[in-house]
Amino acid sequence: MRDRLLPWLVPAIVTLTVVPASSQVTIPLTVTVSPDRATLGDTLAIVVNAAEQPTVEVAGKALPVFSIGPQQWRAFVATTPLQPAGRRSLVVRAGNETRNMFLWVGDRSFPVQRIWLPPGKDSSGTDFEFDRVEAFKALVTPEKLWRGAFRRPNSGPVTTPYGVRRYYNGVFARDYFHRGVDYAGPKGSPVVAAQRGRVALVGRESQGFLIHGNTVGIDHGQGVLTIYLHLDQIRVQEGQMVEAGQVIGTVGNTGASTGPHLHWGLYVNGECVDPRSWLDQGWQ
Repeated sequence: MRDRLLPWLVPAIVTLTVVPASSQVTIPLTVTVSPDRATLGDTLAIVVNAAEQPTVEVAGKALPVFSIGPQQWRAFVATTPLQPAGRRSLVVRAGNETRNMFLWVGDRSFPVQRIWLPPGKDSSGTDFEFDRVEAFKALVTPEKLWRGAFRRPNSGPVTTPYGVRRYYNGVFARDYFHRGVDYAGPKGSPVVAAQRGRVALVGRESQGFLIHGNTVGIDHGQGVLTIYLHLDQIRVQEGQMVEAGQVIGTVGNTGASTGPHLHWGLYVNGECVDPRSWLDQGWQ
């Protein structure tokens, strides 16, 4: 009976090949930095290709690192006018591989401006105000919420660019630089969200925001934040999701302001950077 079995009834023999983990394909650790010629105030993006999440240190300081694709990671370096120009160490580690490199940040000159604040507009601020704003600037949430380039938050002309140094009522503010861009939109003109994000800060002059005035702060994720100061009306609530171009308030003259305008700041990892590159490309 055994000899009479048909060929297709004979049990098949299956051979399995096991590939050792050590022979699996891995990608080499590579690091790219952009832009090529950064100056003070710029944001630099460090993109790492690695099989596992790397660590990134610049000048001995560890930076937040986030996934931006399969086996691809990114960290941002924020520079400001108060930092020294020149060479900075860059160390990237992933697994048992290390890359020791250098960043170069060029110098940049910033204009000086004299501001005279009238009585009632020269307040030194409140602890409540500063505590709320500092807590906002410290946010580094993991999800990337923005999509593409950022946009101007108001259509008015720029009256004060980023990085200006100032005298206030005749006294030079040594550790100060203008942390944002001022738009001279008329009072009541719309202020829009520069990009998609979550409203993480709403502060009002009536609650003690005596310098910032009526304020909205938006968390765009991964340490990228925008803040909108001196507003007249506020049209959003904390925790609300907003889309790029959505009206969040109107231009006003609240807080330490000499006339109706919008002050717009962009922060990366707690440092205020020049928004220009974010208006151009937005770091996809």
